[in-house]
Amino acid sequence: MKLKPLFLVLALLVCSTLSAQELVNPVILFSKQKDSYVTMQDGSELVGLITGVKRKKGLIREIKFTGSDGQKQKINPDKIQHMYVQPTALDKLSNALDKATDMQRWEEESINHDLLKEGYVYYENAEVLVKKKKRTLLMQLLNPHFGAKVKVYHDPLARETASAGIGGFKVAGGDAKSYYVQFGDETAFKLEKKRYRKMFDELYKDCPSTVSKYSDGAKWGDLPMHITSFTDCSGS
Repeated sequence: MKLKPLFLVLALLVCSTLSAQELVNPVILFSKQKDSYVTMQDGSELVGLITGVKRKKGLIREIKFTGSDGQKQKINPDKIQHMYVQPTALDKLSNALDKATDMQRWEEESINHDLLKEGYVYYENAEVLVKKKKRTLLMQLLNPHFGAKVKVYHDPLARETASAGIGGFKVAGGDAKSYYVQFGDETAFKLEKKRYRKMFDELYKDCPSTVSKYSDGAKWGDLPMHITSFTDCSGS
Protein backbone atom coordinates (compact mmCIF):
# COMPACT_ATOMS: atom_id res chain seq x y z
CA MET A 1 0.00 0.00 0.00
CA LYS A 2 1.36 3.45 -0.94
CA LEU A 3 1.39 6.19 1.66
CA LYS A 4 0.12 9.55 0.54
CA PRO A 5 2.83 12.24 0.66
CA LEU A 6 1.10 14.35 3.34
CA PHE A 7 0.50 11.32 5.57
CA LEU A 8 4.15 10.36 5.24
CA VAL A 9 5.21 13.90 6.08
CA LEU A 10 3.11 13.91 9.24
CA ALA A 11 4.48 10.53 10.26
CA LEU A 12 8.02 11.78 9.84
CA LEU A 13 7.23 14.89 11.86
CA VAL A 14 5.98 12.80 14.77
CA CYS A 15 8.98 10.51 14.64
CA SER A 16 11.36 13.45 14.48
CA THR A 17 10.25 15.22 17.65
CA LEU A 18 12.71 13.40 19.88
CA SER A 19 15.65 14.76 17.92
CA ALA A 20 14.20 18.11 16.88
CA GLN A 21 16.18 21.29 17.32
CA GLU A 22 15.39 23.65 20.14
CA LEU A 23 15.59 26.70 17.90
CA VAL A 24 12.30 27.84 16.42
CA ASN A 25 12.15 27.84 12.64
CA PRO A 26 12.04 31.28 11.01
CA VAL A 27 8.52 32.39 10.11
CA ILE A 28 7.99 34.43 6.95
CA LEU A 29 4.22 34.27 6.40
CA PHE A 30 1.92 35.79 9.04
CA SER A 31 -1.66 34.65 9.55
CA LYS A 32 -4.33 37.10 8.41
CA GLN A 33 -7.02 35.27 10.40
CA LYS A 34 -5.59 35.31 13.93
CA ASP A 35 -4.82 38.35 16.04
CA SER A 36 -1.28 39.61 16.47
CA TYR A 37 -0.17 41.37 19.65
CA VAL A 38 2.06 44.40 19.13
CA THR A 39 3.71 46.48 21.85
CA MET A 40 4.90 49.87 20.64
CA GLN A 41 8.00 51.74 21.83
CA ASP A 42 5.79 54.12 23.84
CA GLY A 43 4.29 51.19 25.74
CA SER A 44 0.91 51.19 24.01
CA GLU A 45 -0.44 47.83 22.90
CA LEU A 46 -2.23 46.92 19.68
CA VAL A 47 -4.35 43.85 19.03
CA GLY A 48 -5.50 43.00 15.54
CA LEU A 49 -4.60 41.50 12.19
CA ILE A 50 -1.42 41.94 10.19
CA THR A 51 -2.80 42.18 6.66
CA GLY A 52 0.43 42.82 4.83
CA VAL A 53 4.19 43.06 5.28
CA LYS A 54 6.70 44.90 3.10
CA ARG A 55 10.25 43.59 3.13
CA LYS A 56 13.52 44.72 1.62
CA LYS A 57 16.43 42.29 1.51
CA GLY A 58 14.53 40.07 3.92
CA LEU A 59 14.04 42.77 6.55
CA ILE A 60 10.61 44.05 7.56
CA ARG A 61 10.15 47.63 6.33
CA GLU A 62 6.43 48.18 6.92
CA ILE A 63 3.49 46.39 8.49
CA LYS A 64 -0.13 46.88 7.45
CA PHE A 65 -2.26 46.47 10.55
CA THR A 66 -6.00 46.41 11.16
CA GLY A 67 -6.91 46.84 14.81
CA SER A 68 -9.71 45.03 16.59
CA ASP A 69 -11.68 48.29 16.28
CA GLY A 70 -11.34 48.15 12.48
CA GLN A 71 -8.87 51.00 12.30
CA LYS A 72 -6.21 50.49 9.64
CA GLN A 73 -2.66 51.81 9.81
CA LYS A 74 0.83 51.31 8.44
CA ILE A 75 3.45 50.70 11.11
CA ASN A 76 7.15 51.43 10.79
CA PRO A 77 9.08 48.62 12.52
CA ASP A 78 11.19 51.23 14.34
CA LYS A 79 8.06 52.09 16.34
CA ILE A 80 7.64 48.51 17.59
CA GLN A 81 9.16 47.24 20.81
CA HIS A 82 8.09 43.63 20.31
CA MET A 83 5.25 41.59 18.83
CA TYR A 84 3.71 38.13 18.81
CA VAL A 85 2.44 36.84 15.47
CA GLN A 86 0.80 33.63 14.30
CA PRO A 87 2.37 31.84 11.33
CA THR A 88 0.21 30.75 8.41
CA ALA A 89 -0.85 27.09 8.28
CA LEU A 90 1.99 26.36 5.83
CA ASP A 91 4.63 27.85 8.09
CA LYS A 92 3.16 25.97 11.05
CA LEU A 93 3.59 22.65 9.24
CA SER A 94 7.19 23.39 8.29
CA ASN A 95 7.82 24.53 11.86
CA ALA A 96 6.47 21.34 13.47
CA LEU A 97 9.91 19.75 13.60
CA ASP A 98 11.02 22.32 16.15
CA LYS A 99 8.35 21.80 18.79
CA ALA A 100 10.29 19.33 20.97
CA THR A 101 11.33 22.05 23.39
CA ASP A 102 12.43 21.64 26.98
CA MET A 103 9.68 23.66 28.65
CA GLN A 104 11.74 24.03 31.83
CA ARG A 105 14.15 26.29 29.95
CA TRP A 106 11.57 29.03 29.49
CA GLU A 107 13.35 31.50 31.74
CA GLU A 108 12.43 34.88 30.26
CA GLU A 109 9.67 36.31 32.43
CA SER A 110 9.25 39.25 30.07
CA ILE A 111 8.04 36.93 27.31
CA ASN A 112 4.46 35.67 27.19
CA HIS A 113 5.00 31.93 27.08
CA ASP A 114 1.29 31.21 26.99
CA LEU A 115 1.20 32.80 23.54
CA LEU A 116 4.25 30.79 22.48
CA LYS A 117 2.46 27.60 23.51
CA GLU A 118 -0.41 28.63 21.23
CA GLY A 119 1.98 28.70 18.29
CA TYR A 120 2.89 32.38 18.24
CA VAL A 121 6.41 33.51 17.35
CA TYR A 122 8.19 36.45 18.95
CA TYR A 123 9.78 39.43 17.24
CA GLU A 124 11.61 42.26 18.98
CA ASN A 125 13.66 45.29 18.07
CA ALA A 126 17.33 44.52 18.66
CA GLU A 127 20.60 46.33 18.10
CA VAL A 128 22.62 44.36 15.58
CA LEU A 129 25.95 44.84 13.85
CA VAL A 130 25.47 44.81 10.08
CA LYS A 131 28.64 45.26 8.02
CA LYS A 132 30.36 47.05 10.93
CA LYS A 133 27.43 49.42 11.42
CA LYS A 134 25.04 49.25 14.36
CA ARG A 135 21.40 49.12 13.35
CA THR A 136 18.17 48.57 15.27
CA LEU A 137 16.05 46.00 13.44
CA LEU A 138 12.87 44.03 14.07
CA MET A 139 14.17 40.47 14.38
CA GLN A 140 12.59 37.09 15.12
CA LEU A 141 13.96 35.55 18.31
CA LEU A 142 14.61 31.86 17.69
CA ASN A 143 15.24 30.81 21.29
CA PRO A 144 12.64 32.65 23.40
CA HIS A 145 12.51 29.67 25.75
CA PHE A 146 16.22 29.64 26.65
CA GLY A 147 17.52 33.08 25.75
CA ALA A 148 18.28 34.39 29.24
CA LYS A 149 21.98 34.90 28.50
CA VAL A 150 22.35 34.34 24.77
CA LYS A 151 19.76 35.36 22.20
CA VAL A 152 19.66 33.88 18.71
CA TYR A 153 17.95 35.90 15.99
CA HIS A 154 16.97 34.82 12.50
CA ASP A 155 19.28 36.10 9.77
CA PRO A 156 16.88 36.97 6.92
CA LEU A 157 19.68 36.61 4.38
CA ALA A 158 21.12 33.37 5.70
CA ARG A 159 21.67 30.51 3.30
CA GLU A 160 20.59 27.03 4.34
CA THR A 161 22.23 23.64 4.32
CA ALA A 162 20.71 21.00 2.05
CA SER A 163 17.30 19.73 3.16
CA ALA A 164 15.16 16.68 2.43
CA GLY A 165 11.53 17.09 1.43
CA ILE A 166 8.47 15.10 0.47
CA GLY A 167 5.55 16.47 -1.49
CA GLY A 168 6.95 19.98 -1.29
CA PHE A 169 7.34 19.99 2.50
CA LYS A 170 10.73 20.21 4.16
CA VAL A 171 11.13 17.40 6.70
CA ALA A 172 14.85 17.33 7.47
CA GLY A 173 17.94 19.48 7.22
CA GLY A 174 17.77 23.04 6.00
CA ASP A 175 19.71 24.49 8.93
CA ALA A 176 20.60 28.16 8.49
CA LYS A 177 24.29 28.82 7.90
CA SER A 178 24.23 32.00 9.98
CA TYR A 179 22.36 33.69 12.82
CA TYR A 180 22.59 36.98 14.66
CA VAL A 181 23.66 36.21 18.23
CA GLN A 182 23.58 38.47 21.27
CA PHE A 183 25.51 37.70 24.45
CA GLY A 184 24.08 39.55 27.44
CA ASP A 185 23.56 43.25 26.68
CA GLU A 186 26.14 43.35 23.89
CA THR A 187 25.22 44.22 20.31
CA ALA A 188 24.09 41.18 18.31
CA PHE A 189 26.56 40.08 15.64
CA LYS A 190 26.46 37.71 12.71
CA LEU A 191 27.67 34.22 13.61
CA GLU A 192 28.45 31.97 10.66
CA LYS A 193 28.66 28.21 10.45
CA LYS A 194 32.03 28.29 8.69
CA ARG A 195 33.61 30.25 11.55
CA TYR A 196 31.81 28.70 14.50
CA ARG A 197 34.37 26.09 15.48
CA LYS A 198 37.24 28.57 15.26
CA MET A 199 35.37 31.10 17.41
CA PHE A 200 34.01 28.60 19.93
CA ASP A 201 36.51 29.14 22.76
CA GLU A 202 36.19 32.92 22.57
CA LEU A 203 32.39 32.83 22.44
CA TYR A 204 32.03 30.72 25.57
CA LYS A 205 35.18 31.79 27.44
CA ASP A 206 33.15 32.88 30.48
CA CYS A 207 32.17 29.26 31.04
CA PRO A 208 35.26 27.01 31.10
CA SER A 209 33.13 23.88 31.55
CA THR A 210 31.30 24.53 28.27
CA VAL A 211 34.60 25.11 26.47
CA SER A 212 36.25 21.98 27.85
CA LYS A 213 33.22 19.80 27.17
CA TYR A 214 32.34 20.87 23.64
CA SER A 215 35.29 22.75 22.10
CA ASP A 216 36.87 19.74 20.40
CA GLY A 217 34.73 18.89 17.41
CA ALA A 218 32.09 21.54 18.17
CA LYS A 219 29.29 21.23 15.61
CA TRP A 220 27.14 24.03 14.26
CA GLY A 221 24.03 21.89 14.64
CA ASP A 222 24.66 21.68 18.40
CA LEU A 223 24.47 25.44 18.89
CA PRO A 224 21.31 25.21 21.07
CA MET A 225 23.01 22.65 23.32
CA HIS A 226 26.09 24.84 23.67
CA ILE A 227 23.97 27.87 24.56
CA THR A 228 22.01 25.82 27.08
CA SER A 229 25.25 24.65 28.70
CA PHE A 230 26.54 28.24 28.81
CA THR A 231 23.27 29.50 30.28
CA ASP A 232 23.31 26.85 33.00
CA CYS A 233 26.96 27.55 33.82
CA SER A 234 27.37 28.98 37.32
CA GLY A 235 30.51 30.77 36.24
CA SER A 236 28.84 32.79 33.48
